[in-house]
Amino acid sequence: MTSCSCEGIETQFDQRAAARKLSDYRKHGPAATTRLLIAALQEAGAAGRTLLDIGGGVGAIQCELLKAGAASAVSVDASTAYGEAAQQEARHQGLAGRVQYYQGDFVALADSVAPADIVTLDRVICCYANMPALVSASADRARQLYGLVYPRDAAWVRLGLRFENLYNRLTGSRFRVFGHPTAAVEAILQARGLRRRFHRLSGVWQVAVYAR
Repeated sequence: MTSCSCEGIETQFDQRAAARKLSDYRKHGPAATTRLLIAALQEAGAAGRTLLDIGGGVGAIQCELLKAGAASAVSVDASTAYGEAAQQEARHQGLAGRVQYYQGDFVALADSVAPADIVTLDRVICCYANMPALVSASADRARQLYGLVYPRDAAWVRLGLRFENLYNRLTGSRFRVFGHPTAAVEAILQARGLRRRFHRLSGVWQVAVYAR
């Protein structure tokens, strides 16, 4: 990882966390907000399309969309442990040959990652300080659809994020979370020709899909 925006990722999302997340996915399927995102992308037309899953975690979006008819997937994750878990799960589901993996900071890797029909960032921009760089680079690689799950733009959510960062500082963790304004995110996407076609609030999260 070459960007300070990824500080603390490897320790926050380590092998133990990856194992818990993978076990939860196998037992219960994708998280509720991830299911919302997957369903919205399927409704928009994911079959036959290519996927770029940034911060792909244990591979839930990749696996679910591939099983639903997506042509192929690329996974980029800054966490080594999560990338390894995603590869393990793809093999487990018989999908290994249809996913390509990159490990590292997507902004640093962006020039080497090909565009895709669908780009997803599920609970990713809240882990990244330089939101404009991440959203700009990822949006530039979305040919047709762009899906996001990130914290909703509300005072009580921002307060919760501040408490989480305080806890991380007190425990010596370098990992930080960020509540980027919805208007700032959407301004970048609109400047790149992406318009919102789906939006749903779920707890502290918002789920959105944009299309060209």
